Amino acid sequence: MSNNTDTITLYTSNYCGHARRVEQFLAEENIPVTIINITEDLAARETLIGINNGFASVPTLVFADGSKLTEPSIEELRVKLGLAQPDWREKIRARLNHS
Repeated sequence: MSNNTDTITLYTSNYCGHARRVEQFLAEENIPVTIINITEDLAARETLIGINNGFASVPTLVFADGSKLTEPSIEELRVKLGLAQPDWREKIRARLNHS
């Protein structure tokens, strides 16, 4: 497993089914995570808006290395955590994001 799992903060809300699926996936994989619910914590919502350049998008995951994933698929998350190898779509997406 990658070092990106040292500290993961997951921003979630009461209204996002995908955020709950990400939370469940992390629990199933025994990956330590700090969960912050922006529905219940308005200061955290403002922090998240700052992280996402004006958007309160959930799920957003912030990793120990400072990197983030906003609204990732479970497959994207598996690749980020070193649980899977990227397929050709992920490789292209990564190249486009780093241009």
